[in-house]
Amino acid sequence: MPTVTEFTIQLEDRPGMLGKLCRAIADRSVNIVAFQSFLEERGKSAVRLVTDNPTATRIVLNAEQTTHSEMQVAKTSLPHHPGSLASAAEKLGEAHININYAYAGIEPETDTPVVIFGVAEVDRAAKLLDEVAKKAA
Repeated sequence: MPTVTEFTIQLEDRPGMLGKLCRAIADRSVNIVAFQSFLEERGKSAVRLVTDNPTATRIVLNAEQTTHSEMQVAKTSLPHHPGSLASAAEKLGEAHININYAYAGIEPETDTPVVIFGVAEVDRAAKLLDEVAKKAA
């Protein structure tokens, strides 16, 4: 699987903020593939997301005047059965690649589950995760 662009957006931690952000993205016909939202510090939330159109997402985030950053992450599809995530995590561990965070989503074209891995060695991790996905298929 490829490496993909992940956006991390800082939002005020109050009702409606995530909905407003997601609506602005949807109004540009951009599909959110995966996302994670969490309280970062008092009064601030962080939203990580991967979309099917990073260029349009960037335009939306700039138009909304959000505080955000971008980075490359590894994206993989794992079969939905016991041990799939264990195999992927073990493969990265054996290669001494630390998983900083991970979250899941759905591939828009196929409704296939995907897992996003935030790691330091993104290209290497993506290749290893490809091996795991091919074995599992």
